[in-house]
Amino acid sequence: MTYVVDTHALIWHLTNSSRIGNLARQFLLDSTALLIVPAIALAEIRFLSQRGRMPLIVNHMPAGLNIHDALICATALFYRDSLGEDVQVVTRDEKIAESQLVETVW
Repeated sequence: MTYVVDTHALIWHLTNSSRIGNLARQFLLDSTALLIVPAIALAEIRFLSQRGRMPLIVNHMPAGLNIHDALICATALFYRDSLGEDVQVVTRDEKIAESQLVETVW
C-alpha cells in the first residue's frame, strides 16, 4: 500500500508521540508500505521550526549546503543521531558526498 504522510503525522511518528493514532503508527511502521512525504510537509516543518514550535529535523540542517541538500542530510542525520538508525543516503549528488556528513551510496 502507498501512503501520503501529512505533516503532523510525520512529526508525531518521528517523535513517537502518543498523539498519533494506532492505525496510523502501524501503517508508518509497515516495512512493505511506500511512504510519500510531500514537499509541502518539509516546508511546513521548516516553517514550524522557524517559529519555535518544532525543533526536529530542521535543526540538523548542516551549513554550507543548499536548502534542498541540507534537508536531505538533516533527515539522515536525524535518523542516525536521534533514532540510532544505520542510515545511508542514496544519491549521486557530489555536494552531499563531498560533505562527508552522511554516508552515501550510488
